Amino acid sequence: MVSFRLTGALLLGAAFLAAPALGADPAKPRYGSWGVDETLIDRSVKPGDDFFGYALGAWLREAPFPSDKSRIGYNYDLPDETEREVRRMVEDAAKQPAQPAFVRQIVDYYSAWMDEAGIEKAGLAPARPYLSRIAAVHDKKALVLLMSEPGFAAPIGIGVGADVKDPTRYAVYAQQARLGLPTRDYYLLAGAKYDSIRKAYRDYLVRIQELAGIGDAGARADRYIALETALAKEQWTPERRRDPVATYNPMTLAQLAALAPQFDWPATLAHMGLAGQTRVIVGEPSAVAAAGKAVADLPLEAWKEFLTIRFLSDNAQFLPKGFDDARFAFYGKALNDTPAQADRWKRGIRLLDANLGEAVGQLYIKNHWTPETERLVDEMIEDLRAAYADKINHAAWMDEPTRKEALAKLASFDPRVGHPVKYVDYAPMKVSRTNALANAMAARRFKWDLDLKRFPKPIDRSLWEMNPQTVNAYYDPTLNQVTFPAAQLQPPFFDAAADPAVNYGETGATIGHEMGHGFDDEGRQFDAQGRLRDWWTKASADRYNVHAEALAKQFDAYEPIPGVHIKGHLTLGENLGDLGGLEAAYAAYRRYVARHGEPAVIGGMTGDQRFFLAYAHSWQGKAREGALRSQLLSNPHSPEQYRVNGIVRNMDEWYRAFGVKPGDKLYRRPRSASTSGDPTSPQRRLGPQRVKNTAPFTRWGPSLRWDDGLYPSAGISSRGKIGVGASRVVPAKRA
Repeated sequence: MVSFRLTGALLLGAAFLAAPALGADPAKPRYGSWGVDETLIDRSVKPGDDFFGYALGAWLREAPFPSDKSRIGYNYDLPDETEREVRRMVEDAAKQPAQPAFVRQIVDYYSAWMDEAGIEKAGLAPARPYLSRIAAVHDKKALVLLMSEPGFAAPIGIGVGADVKDPTRYAVYAQQARLGLPTRDYYLLAGAKYDSIRKAYRDYLVRIQELAGIGDAGARADRYIALETALAKEQWTPERRRDPVATYNPMTLAQLAALAPQFDWPATLAHMGLAGQTRVIVGEPSAVAAAGKAVADLPLEAWKEFLTIRFLSDNAQFLPKGFDDARFAFYGKALNDTPAQADRWKRGIRLLDANLGEAVGQLYIKNHWTPETERLVDEMIEDLRAAYADKINHAAWMDEPTRKEALAKLASFDPRVGHPVKYVDYAPMKVSRTNALANAMAARRFKWDLDLKRFPKPIDRSLWEMNPQTVNAYYDPTLNQVTFPAAQLQPPFFDAAADPAVNYGETGATIGHEMGHGFDDEGRQFDAQGRLRDWWTKASADRYNVHAEALAKQFDAYEPIPGVHIKGHLTLGENLGDLGGLEAAYAAYRRYVARHGEPAVIGGMTGDQRFFLAYAHSWQGKAREGALRSQLLSNPHSPEQYRVNGIVRNMDEWYRAFGVKPGDKLYRRPRSASTSGDPTSPQRRLGPQRVKNTAPFTRWGPSLRWDDGLYPSAGISSRGKIGVGASRVVPAKRA
C-alpha cells in the first residue's frame, strides 16, 4: 500500500469515520476501548528509541508463531478470518441440492482438492499425460512449442499486458522467467546459509524424481540446478526490473530473430494463439538472449529433464502425499523456516482464491459489503484527492509545467472500492470433481484463453487484479487506478466505532499510500492517461530525486539479518509511499480536528499520539528468519519494523507528539533548507544512517501462498502470466 509525499505536511481534509465492521457491534470498537489494543504496548521502551517496540513490544515478545506460519500479525490474522468465512460458505453451498453453475465449479474444485484418498489412489496417473508429452518431444522446435503452453516451464516468458506507451490496448511481452528459487541471489550468493539452501533444494529435486520412479535422480538434479544457475547469472536483478523505461524494448520479428532466434517467434506466437503479431516488447533483452543461447547450447535431453522436474515440482501439491510433503519440506521448512504444513482446507481455500477468485468473491461480497461502506470510503478518497490538489498547487519546489501535468494526473485518478462491477465468467473452465491436477491445468489454460479473448479489444478498465476477499490494495499505473477490496476495509484497519485518530492512522495512511503510487519513483513516470512518458521538467525531477535518493540510502543502511541489508532502491517506491501516506493521513486528521475540536486525552495519550500509535499497530507483524531473508533479497516492501521506525523518524509531527530529542536512538538531525530543497518539507530529516537490528519483524501483504502451483518469483505478482513461463507481465501492479 503506498503514497508519495510531494513535500511538506499535506493539508488533507477528510471526514474519516469509517463504516462499521460487518457483524460487529457498531457502538464498540473491535480492538480495545478506542480502536487499538493497549495491552500490546511495552511502556518500558522509549518511543524515541524504538517506536515499533514501544507500540507492539508486548505482542512481539509474547505472540507465538503457529507451526504452519512463517509470518504473524494483523495482516495475516485477517486473511485467516476471511478463509474461515469462505470455507463456511463453500461447505454450506455443497449441501445445497441446486446450485448456480459457478457455485458448482467452486464446490467441485474444492472437493477434488480435499479428496486425499482419491489423490493417493490415483498416484502419478493424473500427471502421466503431461509427462508423456514431455517425453515425446523429439527436437528443439517441438520443445519450444511445448514450453509455450500453459502449465509447462521455460527459460523465458511470453504474455500479454497493457502497452505502457499506449495503455488503451494490449501488447505482447517477452521476459525472463521465474526459476525454482525465489530470486537469482539464492543461486549466486556465497556463504554457509546459501550453501545449505542449495543443498536442500537439490535434495528436494532428487526426492520428487525418486517418488516419480525416475532413475539417476542425483545427476539429473545436478544438471537441472546447473541450468537454472546459468540462467540466474544472466537475469536482471529485482532492482533493475523496477525501471519501466529499461524494461520497455519493442522489437519486430526480425529484431527478435536477431536477439534470440532459438525461440522461432512466428511459430511460437502462432502456437500460443497470437498468430500475425509482428511486435513484441522485450523486458530484459540480455536475459532473453542468454536464455535463447542456452536452448541452443544444451542438449535436448537436458531441457526435457528441466521440463519434467519443474512439472513435478510445480504440481507436487496435487499429487500423492509424498510429493506434497517433499515440496513443503523445502519451500516451507528449509526456505521459510515454517515447521508445519497448513491445514488442507486452508490450502484449498487459497487455491479457490487463486483460480476461481471472482466466483468466490460473488459469494463473499453478499455478506461483507454495504452501500454505506462504499459511500464513506468514496468520500474519504475524494477528500484526499482535493487535498493532493491543494498541496500540488502550493508545492514551492515544483515548477509550473510539472504542476500542470501533476494536476491533470490527479484529476484522472480512478479509485475502485469493494468489488468489481462485473465478475469473470468461469463457465468455459472445465472443473473435475475427482482430479485436482487436471483442475490446476484447466485453470492455467482458462486464464490464458481469457487473455487471448481480451487481447484484440481495447483495455477494459473495469477488470480487477485482486478479489473482493483479498486483504490488500493496489495501484495500476497504466490505468491510474487504485483498488481497495472489501476484505481490506474492516478492523483493525477500518472501524466506525474507533477513535477517529485510529481510522486516520490506519485506513488514512493506506489510502494515501495507494494514491501516492502515482507519484512514487516508478509511478511518476506515467502520465494522466497511464502512458509511460517523462512529463517532469529536469529541475523538478532533480529536486524530487534528491529526496528519493536520501530515503534509499537511509533504508540501505538497515540490516535486519546480520549480513543482509534492506535494498533501498528495490524498496524505494514502497518506502516513499509509506512516508507520503502517513504525512497525508496526519494532515487529514488535523483538518478533522480543526473542524471538530481538539480530541480529549484518552488513556494518557493525546490525539496525535493515538494517531501514530495506530499507524504502528497497522504494521503489527513478525516473521521467521527464512521468510524474512527471502523478502529482503527479492521483495519491494521493507520489513514492518522499518515501515514504522524508518518512516516516523522523518516526520516532525511524530517528534513533537512523543517529545523525541537528540540522544534518542531514532532521532535524526533536521536537514537545512538549502540541502532539502524545501524548508517546509518533513523530508528535511532524510539522510543515510546505519542501523543494525536483527529482529525478524516483517510484513509485505498477504501471506505467501504455496498452493497455486506456481512458486512466487521476486515477490512480483504473476497474474496475467502465461505462455513461456513468464514471471510477470509489465507493468507490475503495486500492492
